[in-house]
Amino acid sequence: MQVEELRRRLPNAALAFRGYNVTNLGRTAELLEDARYSGIMEEALQEASRWCREAVGRPVDLVRRVRQGQETTLECYDEAVALVVGTSIGQLRALAEVWKVDYRRARLAFGYSLGELSALIACGLLPAAEGLRIPIGLAADSVALAHDARLAVVFSKTDVVAERDVQRLCQQINLEGNGTIGISAILTPNTLLVIGQGQTVARFRELAAAALGPKVMVHENRHRWPPLHTPIVWQRCIADRAAHQMLRMPVLAPAPKPPVLSLVTGQVSYEDYNCREILHRWVDHPQRLWDAVYQILALGIELVIHVGPQPNIIPATLQRLADNVRQQTAASLGMRALSHMVRRPWLHAILPRRASLLRAPLIEQITLEDWLLAQPR
Repeated sequence: MQVEELRRRLPNAALAFRGYNVTNLGRTAELLEDARYSGIMEEALQEASRWCREAVGRPVDLVRRVRQGQETTLECYDEAVALVVGTSIGQLRALAEVWKVDYRRARLAFGYSLGELSALIACGLLPAAEGLRIPIGLAADSVALAHDARLAVVFSKTDVVAERDVQRLCQQINLEGNGTIGISAILTPNTLLVIGQGQTVARFRELAAAALGPKVMVHENRHRWPPLHTPIVWQRCIADRAAHQMLRMPVLAPAPKPPVLSLVTGQVSYEDYNCREILHRWVDHPQRLWDAVYQILALGIELVIHVGPQPNIIPATLQRLADNVRQQTAASLGMRALSHMVRRPWLHAILPRRASLLRAPLIEQITLEDWLLAQPR
């Protein structure tokens, strides 16, 4: 996509910010070596290094880490947080300063997990240093809880996986007293993530067929993950400690620009008066990615710009949905015709709300780091 086209389409675009992953470097080293972006990216990473260093009290050099190709690990989760946010901010600065594309003209922004903080910082609601001081300062406790936690994907190829039934099963296992398990994210109506301590994920898998149906599968992830967005964080009072610290966190504007769609509420919710309350819930409430995906479809968003190093969950979710819609409509002329109808604003307004899902194949996705590097010199 050319620069002029991106500028033209920005008012009907959404910025999507990625969260923490087991790999967090992406193409940042290439951006640091590109003369057009090197100064901007180095400054952004130096700032992020300083935020992290002030919070943890030890030397942090993200520029050196990226140039040496040194991936983050769970043991340096605090640096990973700073790296993801700093890289995201640097990419947007490069877009604005080098290509004169004002990303704040986008229709809205949203982010998965840590990406929600990136969005609030980028969209001018939170100061970067104060916004990151809280998750970085609590990172050690998050990592300590992660060492006894497992993440699993709960999904069905054919049926909806009812959130309430998964919640009931988690509560049943919690009552057994052998650790805590909870929903961490709702990715789609048929896919959820759970994180559990000790053998609770194995117990969940054992009981899943009877509690959720024989078509529901549970696949355990081999990596360790900080158990944010689950009740596990209550064990170290992480949510309440974060809320207490946020009482002194300044808020810079009446509302973010563009508006930020929260994965806590599934709505465009953030304003100056409720920012701290929503972020308190962000710590231990599940990430409602599906609500956000549905909102951008219902709003008629035509372009999603993925911000951060090597985005994964949001682009994969949008792509799977688009593929499923294409497969369904390929066998039905009526549904193909309806997918064209939803392009017409007047008709879209009177169609059933769920017809918005048929727009999934029409959404174009751009990964910002790839776009920046692909531009002609």
